[in-house]
Amino acid sequence: MGFNAGSMIIQLIMFIILLALITKFAWRPLMNVMQEREEHVANEIDTAEKNRQEAERLMQEAQDELQGTRQNAQKIIEDAKETAKSEQNTMIAEAKEEAQRIKDNARQEIEQEKERAVQALQEQVGTLSVQIASKVIEKELTVDEQEKLINEYLEEVGKSK
Repeated sequence: MGFNAGSMIIQLIMFIILLALITKFAWRPLMNVMQEREEHVANEIDTAEKNRQEAERLMQEAQDELQGTRQNAQKIIEDAKETAKSEQNTMIAEAKEEAQRIKDNARQEIEQEKERAVQALQEQVGTLSVQIASKVIEKELTVDEQEKLINEYLEEVGKSK
């Protein structure tokens, strides 16, 4: 087992050439691919982080907008309640005014009808009084005849009502 220096040098040269060839044709392309893959993964992580931040921002905006919408809806409901209450009060006041007006008109009509009835009764009493007076003048009456005449007068007044 001798030590052959020539063969060893040739093997060392072959190893160096093989190492140079592997470095040029395999190692550098492999390192370039690994570098590109590392950059791609880093870019994907950055993009994912940006997307996550954007999603959080959009979610916060959506929550803020939803809260604003809820507040607006609550305000609209409150305004509608106030408007309804105001209109209810207005309608009640108008109804009270209308009822009072109808009552006043009814009182006026009752008073007018009462005056007409009193006036008609006065006219009838006057006419009957004249008739009674003319009958009294035509004949002299006894107490019984006077009572009979008064009763007839009262019956006529009762019938004319």
